[in-house]
Amino acid sequence: MYWVSVMRAIAGPVLEKLVQRQLKRAMPVERKTEERLDYSHLEAFARTLTGLAPWLESVPVDPEERALRDRYADLARQAIDAATDPDSPDYMNFGEGAQPIVDAAFLAHAILRAPIELGEKLEPTVKQHLVNALKATRTRKPFFSNWLLFSAMIETALFRMDQDWDPMRIDYALKQHEQWYLGDGIYGDGPEYHADYYNSFVIQPMLIDVVEHVAGIYPDWDALRDRIVARAIRHASVLERSISPEGTFPVIGRSLAYRFGVFQLLSQIALRKQLQPEIAPSQVRCALTSVMRRMIEAEGTFDDDGWLRIGFCGHQPELGETYISTGSLYLCSTVFLPLGLPESDPFWADEPRMWTSQQAWSGSGYFKAIDQAL
Repeated sequence: MYWVSVMRAIAGPVLEKLVQRQLKRAMPVERKTEERLDYSHLEAFARTLTGLAPWLESVPVDPEERALRDRYADLARQAIDAATDPDSPDYMNFGEGAQPIVDAAFLAHAILRAPIELGEKLEPTVKQHLVNALKATRTRKPFFSNWLLFSAMIETALFRMDQDWDPMRIDYALKQHEQWYLGDGIYGDGPEYHADYYNSFVIQPMLIDVVEHVAGIYPDWDALRDRIVARAIRHASVLERSISPEGTFPVIGRSLAYRFGVFQLLSQIALRKQLQPEIAPSQVRCALTSVMRRMIEAEGTFDDDGWLRIGFCGHQPELGETYISTGSLYLCSTVFLPLGLPESDPFWADEPRMWTSQQAWSGSGYFKAIDQAL
C-alpha cells in the first residue's frame, strides 16, 4: 500500500487535470529552455502511463485497491481522449520537433503493457485519435542512439492495434542495437559506451517488449529474443547490486532527475518473474522501497500543489539538463511495474529480506555465492 500511495501522489495530478482538460493550464513547467514548454505535457502524461500500465491491467483481490484501480483505468482512458483529440485544449504535440517521438513511444509502451484497459476498452473514436497521434511522429527522424527504439516501439504498438505498420523501423532498431551490444548485459547508447542508466531508462525495457510483441513475424527477429532477455536479466542483477545498504545508488550519468526510474529494468524483470535464482523477489521489493523512501520523502520533491520538481533527492534544479522539464520527471513512474503482480506473489507476500549489498556489508557468505553465480 505504500507503493500505491506513492504512485497516486505522482500520477494523480497528471491524470486528474488531464481528464478535466486543464493539464496545460494547471501543470507548472520548470525548465531551462523555453522550447521544452512544447513537449512537457506529453512527457508527463506518457511517462506516467507507461509505469502504471501493468497495475491498470491487473485484477487486485483487495476490494479497496480494485476500486482504486478501476477508477485509475477509467481516468487513463479519458486522459488518452483528452491528449489525442484535436479539439481538446489539452491536445498534445505529436508532430512538431524531435521530442514527440520519445514520448509517443512511452505512450505506445503503455498500450503494450495494458492492451485491454488502454487498448481494447477505448471508444472507437478515441482509438482512431490515438492511432493518428502515433502516426504523426513518422515525419520525425530519430537520432542514431537509443532513439531508434522509440520509432520501433511506436510501430510495434500500431502492429498490435491492427494498424498499418513499418517493419523496417523495427528491424533497424533491433539489428543496430545488436551491433551496439558491448557484453556483460550492457548496450552502447549508439556506437560508444555511456556511463549512465539509459540501459534501464529505455534500451532494455523497450528491446524486450518490442521483440516479444512481434514474435513469429520474422525468424531473424525471433532469433534475437533469447539473447535480449538473457542480457536484460543480467543487467537487472547489476542494478539490484547497485542499491547500497542505505537505499542509495551511484550518482552517475545523464537524466538523474528521473529519480527511481533508474530501476525500470529491475522492476520489469521482477514483473516478468525472471530474476536470477540468487535474487529473491522480496529483496528487490525491500531494496526498491528503500530507494523510493529516500527519494520521494526528501523535502522539496513536490511543489505545494503536488507536482514533481526537478532534482535527484529533493529540489535540485541545477541537476536538470537542458532537455529536462517538469514532464520529464514522470519517468520515475516506471519503478511501479511490479504493482502488476498479484498480492499473493512472492514479490509482495514473502517476508522482508536484505538485498545483496546489505548481505555483503553484513559480512555473511551470501555475497560470495551470488558473485560466483553472476
